[in-house]
Amino acid sequence: MAKDKSDSKAIPTGRFSRFAKVAKMAGGVAGGMLAEGGRQIRAGNRPRARDMLLTPGNAKRVTDQLAEMRGAAMKMGQMLSMDTGDMLPRELTDILARLRSDARSMPIDQLQQSMTEAFGDDWESIFYGFDFTPIAAASIGQVHKTISPDGREIVLKIQYPGVAESINSDVDNIATLLRVSGLLPKGLDIQPLLNDAKVQLQEEADYLLEAEFLQAFGEVLADDPRFVLPEVLHELTHRNVLAMTYVAGVPIEEVADLPQKERDRVVSALIELMLTELFELRMVQTDPNFANYQYCHGSGEIVLLDFGATRHFKAAFVNNYKKLLKAAVAGDENRIAAAAKRLGYSMGEEGSAYRELVLDLFNLALEPLCVDEVYDFSRSDIPARMSEMAESVQEYTEFWETPPTDAVYFHRKLGGIFLLASRLKARVNVYQLISHLI
Repeated sequence: MAKDKSDSKAIPTGRFSRFAKVAKMAGGVAGGMLAEGGRQIRAGNRPRARDMLLTPGNAKRVTDQLAEMRGAAMKMGQMLSMDTGDMLPRELTDILARLRSDARSMPIDQLQQSMTEAFGDDWESIFYGFDFTPIAAASIGQVHKTISPDGREIVLKIQYPGVAESINSDVDNIATLLRVSGLLPKGLDIQPLLNDAKVQLQEEADYLLEAEFLQAFGEVLADDPRFVLPEVLHELTHRNVLAMTYVAGVPIEEVADLPQKERDRVVSALIELMLTELFELRMVQTDPNFANYQYCHGSGEIVLLDFGATRHFKAAFVNNYKKLLKAAVAGDENRIAAAAKRLGYSMGEEGSAYRELVLDLFNLALEPLCVDEVYDFSRSDIPARMSEMAESVQEYTEFWETPPTDAVYFHRKLGGIFLLASRLKARVNVYQLISHLI
């Protein structure tokens, strides 16, 4: 048996032990705020609460504690880190973004606990050459390579113990921390989003459900030579262990080193896939993490991984979103406002400054698809302009309402694809990709 790794960290599994971690984090953050406030006052400055909270020391406290807890607590941090300025200050999302690259693994005894729960005490006799060192570790589980009983090279996605049972309390604890921190706009009711997050995370923790999503996408994309997906091994899959064939690939970020034509092809394929998921399948893999994509250097295939965050969208949302895009392409702001309102956005009174600002935000976000020409993602300043405009929206506190939940999830995916396209310095005619779908 392999020895425990020094970079592994035991995951707190009990409700009270996990609450204690959040309490410790909150206490450390509060202490950090007092210390920073004292430094600012001694320097002759009048400190703002936000400046005292968003310090490097507090950033490390938050990310270290959430990364140690993993599970829903870490997942909430990752989800919030993809925010585009509508919900949280940019400084906080930058802090939380560190969680997307954290890859601590669980100790051997907890790994044994999860495998025993799935396969019994003699689980090691089922597999050949089980590698105790994970090839990937994330918020809900980690991935190990092994050989199946029939001799195939496979991977096992193994869930951290206690994750599923702690989801509701984790979400509530993190929400409480956000509320008392003063970072959320006053009067903003995030309870609908929290309730939906609990449901979504419970589904992500059900590996039998993820196996169904993986198989469904595999069937849809079976004849598309651009993509390759693992195959599910149903006989070895359990609620807390997902067994799949191993597909070799390199991180998708390595595509940035390839010729422009190949970079453009890869990003075009991913954008087209996202649009197909929403408008044709109404089933979207909403996790924007770059680690969910890999690239095969010989064949040029794009490897699609991790379907736990797949979400079904109602026909009404998809139809209204299609109307929103049509209106944006046509440059018709009245129709944009009407479609946005049907989606659930607060638009304010006609002719109000708030309404004009929100319309400007939509026009900015949809800019790449509104003109029939190649869009250079590497030169785009949309994120900076949107962040600046979002600060202005926060001034209109009387209009603050929770964004429509489906829109939040789809925009996470949309924002992730945009960031990846920027990272790969792609140039794509998005208008051509979307015009036949709307």
